[in-house]
Amino acid sequence: MSAHTDGTAQHGRPLRVGNVSGFYGDRLSAWEEMLEAGVDVITGDYLAELTMLILARQKAKDPEAGYARTFPAQLRGALQRIVAAGTRVVANAGGMNPQALARLIREQAAEAGSDVPVAWVDGDDLTDRAEELGLGTPLAANAYLGGWGITEALRGGAQVVVTGRVTDAALTTGPAAWFHGWSRDDHDALAGAMAAGHVIECGMQATGGNFSFFREIADLRRPGFPLAEIAADGSSVITKPAGTGGAVTAETVLSQLLYEVGGARYAGPDATLRLDSIRLTDLGEDRVRISGVRGEAPPPDLKVSVTEVGGFRQEIVFQLTGLDAEAKAELIRSQFEFGLEAAGLPRPAQMAWNLARTDRQDAVQQEEATARLTLVARDPDPKTVGRSFANLAVEFALGSVPGFFTGAPPGEASVYGRFRPESVPQDVPVHTVHLPDGTEAVIDPPADTRALLSTEADVRSAGTPEVGEAGSAESGEGTGAGSAPATTGTGPDGHTGAGLGDSPGGESDPGSAEDSGLGGGAPAPATPASANPVGTVRVPLGHLAGGRSGDKGGSANIGLWARTDAVWQWLRAELAPARLRELLPETAHLDIDRVELEGLRALNFTVHGLLGEGVAYRARFDPQAKGLAEWLRSRRVDVPADLVPAALVQPDGSTAGPVPLDDFFTQEGTAQ
Repeated sequence: MSAHTDGTAQHGRPLRVGNVSGFYGDRLSAWEEMLEAGVDVITGDYLAELTMLILARQKAKDPEAGYARTFPAQLRGALQRIVAAGTRVVANAGGMNPQALARLIREQAAEAGSDVPVAWVDGDDLTDRAEELGLGTPLAANAYLGGWGITEALRGGAQVVVTGRVTDAALTTGPAAWFHGWSRDDHDALAGAMAAGHVIECGMQATGGNFSFFREIADLRRPGFPLAEIAADGSSVITKPAGTGGAVTAETVLSQLLYEVGGARYAGPDATLRLDSIRLTDLGEDRVRISGVRGEAPPPDLKVSVTEVGGFRQEIVFQLTGLDAEAKAELIRSQFEFGLEAAGLPRPAQMAWNLARTDRQDAVQQEEATARLTLVARDPDPKTVGRSFANLAVEFALGSVPGFFTGAPPGEASVYGRFRPESVPQDVPVHTVHLPDGTEAVIDPPADTRALLSTEADVRSAGTPEVGEAGSAESGEGTGAGSAPATTGTGPDGHTGAGLGDSPGGESDPGSAEDSGLGGGAPAPATPASANPVGTVRVPLGHLAGGRSGDKGGSANIGLWARTDAVWQWLRAELAPARLRELLPETAHLDIDRVELEGLRALNFTVHGLLGEGVAYRARFDPQAKGLAEWLRSRRVDVPADLVPAALVQPDGSTAGPVPLDDFFTQEGTAQ
């Protein structure tokens, strides 16, 4: 077990880094799993944009708060084993107050009779300087620092290192640079550790969690947490503790590599990772090698997370069961608007109505026969969207549509947040490490930087605001939602589904015409197999490709990978941004970036603005875009018949299941 205090590298073997937390609130038992596995370093990622908002509000109320409270409780239970094994612990659980967390850890260790060297890293918090830096007057402004403060803390003898806002990958690059003795210009090695850190930082998402082909994993009841074995050249093997559930395969690793990324260049404070250089090799037995990684000098600027309280929000959900869903929705909207005016209440700054056609014809359960009409209102004044506003939905309850009921009783408004991605030069934050002996050191900004430019594989496609689907003028944002009916998709405040005046697929509502029942909730009716183009079959896209999606501030990313070479050639030609907009109408008016990662047989799309002003803004019913890739994979597409094995094609032209993965990732060097 490595327990260096002088910063020398442990030559001849890789560093073993195990992750125990992918978010604030993750499963507690991962600590035990990693201690049993005998890793050198335990890391934990506790921060996200929404978490920073929560922690900033806590610190505003209590100067001693502002850190992830679960971390010291977890550490206390494992402290004796950590001390005995010499295991290092590195976590960003310090949030808005790493100094207070470090002090608490020291106190806990002393109470347990242990002398644990604790260091803390800060300098990310720019809140007090925000106005002078042109960042406004937010609740919190935090720069994303790199890993060199962590490296220096470990060199200084710290066994536990807690930080504020560092990048997720820095929790891995910092220990790797310490262990292997890397220098600031070892960009390839640093980028390799960034790739490993990006894979393990979300915990179980690398071992089968949130995985498209989850049915192919034998036991997903409780996936293990991932660990990375990082070699001196930055290459790594991703695995998991023996005996834990889930699986580590090339696809589970690839899925996480595509999570919350943008173009071919993935920037960090210490290096820029070339995603288009990564190669994966499935070694079997839950071991996947990441190799071939190239790095570049980091960009001259650091990303800054700016969070602020945006105002107050009210959401009312009307459940519409049975026939005439469109007409019911129009009447409820009319009654609410009339009641708002008659009561003399102020109109909220923003109102948006959306009808999600979650109903189906001739349903055998009431819930399956029910559509959802949602009203979302926002305003700076909590009273404007408070209980009096919500009570309007109750006042006409006995004089409205048949079967009227709402999702919840009227309540007060809830606060919502906003996120803004900003940037500052690398030398603006005073990146400081506070060492166990009471001394401190300032980490210099990188001497060598490189502007973050697009590659030939990166393509930008501008949106079309004039398109009727999801056009911002039709969303009702800022207009009181009284001027035009919403349509299929969403505006800045919309919810997935068909809007008022449109039934699924653009067809008229069968119930309103002949009382024959409502159409299903799919965005477009499936084309019968007999109508397919000659030589094609109609299949869900997800039977050919896997996917992973997530949030990037107010934008969302969708990563897709092909399971065979033939599917890859078809996918890269078929899925241009225009085709993505057809399959996901909510994206029609938005700018889309697309990048090909040929060495991974993958495409990544960044959909700008889909999530409004970030997760705390809750612009969509899926505010973090977790299900966006699965929605795309559920869409049916016409593909050449030879892409689908004949054994999978049913008599009606559908497919029985996903195309099996070929051996692209299973032989050393195959993907090099």
